[in-house]
Amino acid sequence: MNKEWSLDVLYNGFQDIKYKEDRVRLESLVKEINEFSKSLSSNRESEEENLLRAFDYMEQYQLLASKLNCFAYTKYSVNTSDGETANERNAIERCFSEASKPMAAIKKYIAHIYNIESYIEKYPKLNAYHYLIDEMKKEAEHLLSDDMEEVIAKLNLSAGMAWGKMQSFLTSTLEVEFRGEVVTLPEIRNMAYSEDAAVRKDAFYAELKAYEKIKDAVSFSLNNIKTQVNTISNLRGYESPLALTLRQSKMKKETLDALLEAIQEYLPVFHKYLKHKAKLLGHEGGLPWYDLFAPIGESNTTFTAEDAKVYLVKHFRGFSEDLADMVEGAFDNDWIDFYPRKGKVGGAFCINMPFVKQSRVLTNFTGSLSDVVTLAHELGHAYHGLNIQEHLPLNVHYSMPVAETASTFNEALIMEAAIRETGGRERMALIESQLQDVTQIICDIYSRFLFESEVFEKSKTDFLFAEELKSMMLKAQKEAYGEGLNQEYLHPYMWVLKSHYYSESRNYYNFPYAFGGLFARGLYEKYKQEGEAFLPKYRALLRATTVMSVEDAAREAEINLEDPQFWKISLHTIEQLIDEFVQYSM
Repeated sequence: MNKEWSLDVLYNGFQDIKYKEDRVRLESLVKEINEFSKSLSSNRESEEENLLRAFDYMEQYQLLASKLNCFAYTKYSVNTSDGETANERNAIERCFSEASKPMAAIKKYIAHIYNIESYIEKYPKLNAYHYLIDEMKKEAEHLLSDDMEEVIAKLNLSAGMAWGKMQSFLTSTLEVEFRGEVVTLPEIRNMAYSEDAAVRKDAFYAELKAYEKIKDAVSFSLNNIKTQVNTISNLRGYESPLALTLRQSKMKKETLDALLEAIQEYLPVFHKYLKHKAKLLGHEGGLPWYDLFAPIGESNTTFTAEDAKVYLVKHFRGFSEDLADMVEGAFDNDWIDFYPRKGKVGGAFCINMPFVKQSRVLTNFTGSLSDVVTLAHELGHAYHGLNIQEHLPLNVHYSMPVAETASTFNEALIMEAAIRETGGRERMALIESQLQDVTQIICDIYSRFLFESEVFEKSKTDFLFAEELKSMMLKAQKEAYGEGLNQEYLHPYMWVLKSHYYSESRNYYNFPYAFGGLFARGLYEKYKQEGEAFLPKYRALLRATTVMSVEDAAREAEINLEDPQFWKISLHTIEQLIDEFVQYSM
C-alpha cells in the first residue's frame, strides 16, 4: 500500500503520449462543437438529428474534459508550486472557457425545442436525460447572450478563478514559525488536537500570526470573487447569490429555511456542550478557540495508514459488503494521498472519476482518530461515486447539499460502531470526538453561512479590507457559538483559511455540510429502525441525487426535507449524546 496516490489509470504524466493526444483531441473537439453550435440556427429542418448530435458532442466533451481536468487538478493539489502542472491546468481551463459559448448555445437550442417530449419518448438515451433536459430549460431562463457567456468565461480565467488560485497558493505555501522551527499550515493546525495544552495554545497563536503575512492579499481574493458573483448573478436575473446557489443545488428555499430553523433552535444545546468541555479543561465560562479540539478522556489510540484500513474495513463490513470492498480497494489500489507536505493543499477532499469507475482521496493524515474519521468521510464520497458511475456521462453530477450525504453517513457509521465497542473513559473520549465534529458542522458552518451572507451584501457597495473581514468573522462566530465560547479567544482569520469561500462557481459552500450531516443522521436513524431493508433505499437515494431534485431524491428514502421536524429529529440524537457526555463527566 503506497502512501501517495497513483494517477496512472489516467496518464503516466504530462509527457505521456495518451495525455498529449487527449489534449489535442480536446482542442479539436471544442472547435467541432463550436462549428456545430453555429450551424444550429441555420439548420432547423434537421432538429431531430441536431438534438442527437448535441448530446453526442456533450457526452464526448464531458468524458474527455473530466479526465484531463481530474489529472491536472489532482497533480496540482499535491504540488501547487509545480510550474508544469500549473501551465497544463491553465491550458485545460482555457479550453473550458472556449467551450462555454458553444455549450451555452447548444443548451439554449435544446431548451427551446418545442416538441422535445416526443423525442424523449422516442429515444431511450434522451429519456435517461429527461431530468437534465428539464434543468436546461430552467437554466436557459438565466443564460445571457452567446457572446456575453463567452466573455464571462474567458475573463473568469484572469478574474474569479485566478483569485481562487492565489488563495490556494498562499495558504498551501504559508510557512508558520513555531518554537524555533518552520512548519506548514496543515501541520500547525493539526496541533489543535494535541494532548499538551501549551502546544495547542502556542500553535493557535502561531497560526494567527502567520496569517498576518497573507491577510491583505487574501482579502483581495475574497472581495473580487464575491463582487464578480454579485455582478453575474444580477446579470442573470437571480435575486441574490443565495438564490443562484439554491438553483445550482437543485434545492428549494423552503428546505434551507427548515434546516436553519432547526439549527437555530438547537444552538443552545451545543453551547451547553462547549461550556461543559471548558469546565473539564479548567476554564471558567466559555471554551477558548484553541481548545475546541482538545482531546477529552483517556483515548491515546493512534493509527498508521495500515491500521486505518483495517479499522474502516472492519466497521463498514457490518453495514454493507460493497462499501467495505470499495474501501479496501481504495487502500490497496493507491487511491489515497495520505500525508501533509510542503506545496500540498490543506484539508481533505475526494474527486470522483466515474469514467474509470474510481475515485481519488486527498488527506493530511497524522494518525489521530479524527484523521481516520476524515478518511471515512472522504471514502463516503467515493461510495457515492460508486453508486452513480453506471449513469450516462452527463448524469454523474450531484449538487452541493447531497454531496455530503454518503460522506457524513460514513462518519456516523464509524463513530457509532466505535462508541458501541467501548466503555468508561474511552467511550467518553469517542463521544467527545464525535461532538467536536458535529459542533463544526452546526455552529461553525452556521457562522460561515452568516459571514458569507454579510460579505455578499456589503461587497455590493464596499471593499472589505482585512480588518473589517476579521470583525465580520468574529461577529458571525459570536452569534453561532454564543456563550459556548470565550469571546475573547475566537478565530478572526477563518475567512483566510477556508477554501470554500474562494470559488466563483460554488458559493455558500457551508450549509451543505450541515445539510449533509443532519440528513445522514436522519438516514442513519432509519437504518437502525429498518436494518437491511434500508440498504436498497439508501443506494437508490444516492443514485437519484444526480437525476432528481434534492427533495425528490430524499423521497426515495421516504423523507420530507421541507419539514423542520425531520431536521430536529436528527439534532435530537446529538442532544442525547451531549447529555450522556455531560452526565458521565460531571
